[in-house]
Amino acid sequence: MARDPGLEELVRADLPRESFTEKAMFGGWAWLLEGNLVCGAREGSLLVRLGKGGDGWALALPDIAPMISQGRELSGWVRAGPEAYGNDGLRRRLLQAAVKFVQSLPGK
Repeated sequence: MARDPGLEELVRADLPRESFTEKAMFGGWAWLLEGNLVCGAREGSLLVRLGKGGDGWALALPDIAPMISQGRELSGWVRAGPEAYGNDGLRRRLLQAAVKFVQSLPGK
């Protein structure tokens, strides 16, 4: 899959004004806070880190699914499709929850 510049701009605009590091990752673009992955964007998909036990509310919504890596589900990570990340309020809520979770982690 390819990068999605439009989605990347939406994510940048929605993230709080903190010191995020951006880099190529997962075939797309990723945002890290103090070395911890917050989210990633690529064509047709927004990866969001909500933490173990923090993803249930998101998984109950349309066009949001568990993150699957190498055939296994990664608890605490969700993948939002275009219907979900295209909803401005929902995308912001997902990103705010991801930032809040990652801020609770020790920096790397």
